Amino acid sequence: MALYSAAAAVLDGLERGQGGLKSLVYNSGFPHVRQLYALVSETLRYAPVLEKLLDGAALLQAEKKLPPQLAKVLVYDLLFGKGLKCGGRWKALARRHRARLEAELARLKVRHKVSRNEDLLAPEQASPAASQVPRYVRVNTLKTCVDDVIDFFKRQGYSYLGKAASLEELSALSGKKFLLDPHLPELLVFPPQTDLHDNLLYTSGHIILQDKASCLPAFLLGPTAGSHVIDACAAPGNKTSHLAAILRNKGQIFAFDVDPKRVATMNTLLARAGVTGCQLAQQDFLAVDPGDPKYSRVTHILLDPSCSGSGMVTRGPGEEVALSAERLQALAGFQRRVLGHALSFPALRRLVYSTCSLHREENEDVVQAVLQERGSAFRLVTAFPSWPCRGLAAFPGAESCLRASPAETLTHGFFVAVLERRKEGADASSSLPVAAEEKPQPREETEPGAAPRKRKRKKQRVK
Repeated sequence: MALYSAAAAVLDGLERGQGGLKSLVYNSGFPHVRQLYALVSETLRYAPVLEKLLDGAALLQAEKKLPPQLAKVLVYDLLFGKGLKCGGRWKALARRHRARLEAELARLKVRHKVSRNEDLLAPEQASPAASQVPRYVRVNTLKTCVDDVIDFFKRQGYSYLGKAASLEELSALSGKKFLLDPHLPELLVFPPQTDLHDNLLYTSGHIILQDKASCLPAFLLGPTAGSHVIDACAAPGNKTSHLAAILRNKGQIFAFDVDPKRVATMNTLLARAGVTGCQLAQQDFLAVDPGDPKYSRVTHILLDPSCSGSGMVTRGPGEEVALSAERLQALAGFQRRVLGHALSFPALRRLVYSTCSLHREENEDVVQAVLQERGSAFRLVTAFPSWPCRGLAAFPGAESCLRASPAETLTHGFFVAVLERRKEGADASSSLPVAAEEKPQPREETEPGAAPRKRKRKKQRVK
């Protein structure tokens, strides 16, 4: 049963836009990741067929306690996979409906005039976006340093080409060659599809496999060591571990997620990354009291709420979820509520709002609506002025936000906005931002695009 539950959890995470297929599988905590990946991939490939079978057989109506994603996994393995080898009571439930499901499958084949199960599938189309996005590797400075990681890969036969001067150099990578990213100082770049999940550096927590765009929120929040920080919607934890690295494990992080399985997975990931000083809570961030003395020193908040996930380019066949206008508006409404709630923390000075969505409704429109409500207290500041892809012209000042895309930045689709509390006495005549700042974050250690300083090698060396 653990396999089917893990597969259903991955499918649910994909639908909620919490990550790509590989990251959700490898961060699931399930011991046999290849088996899990294969099951989820095949379930996704057959997803349109499975939905028709579930509707035709009225399985979810008959079994109201059966979660939809778990139903897809069970029906896939029952009819198209290797048969139900485990599953306990869910296995027995699925087998009770086997005759109805097989009859519906037969009717589906007749309607489509095919004889084989595979002929029910639409022709697969490879995503050109996924094939052009490099493999990004964030060096976990809680355990090591950039120089040591570069040396390790060189000993494994990789060729280090130095710091990239342009995105064109990143797109030209091939074979066993890698570069230092031109924007983020602790990010290495490998050719697309480079698989490092079995590499010692990954399994030991010395490197984090994290898309470049996903590294931007913590980097742009830039809390100084000793700060108190909230990661409001934290799972699976890559951004949380990035915050801990920026803080150098000095300070306090409060990380929230409402799902118990994701919290357990995140706890494992943070332990592997060497994160300390982080209080992880299974709690809805909207239920957190900003007036609680526990959070009286919180000056920085990273808010990456649930979204449509429309910017994720590493999705497999069938992963794209049709998003209705009602669903999009519901997501945007939630995002507005959670952003407004985050801005109500009394000591807050700086907040980063981000999504992995391409939709204006979840991005610029959310920021505009909340600023109109709270513009007298907060302003939008220019995030990363040298970043090439800016926010849509949805309102005056929206260009202060940044966007990311496979075509323009060689990353997943992403959106980031940086908000700061206005200083006392500052002009607040307009509820919308008009000012911009030159520096994207207050960290002293690095400027965007600058080479990383040499670190003293006090961290754990990887032999």
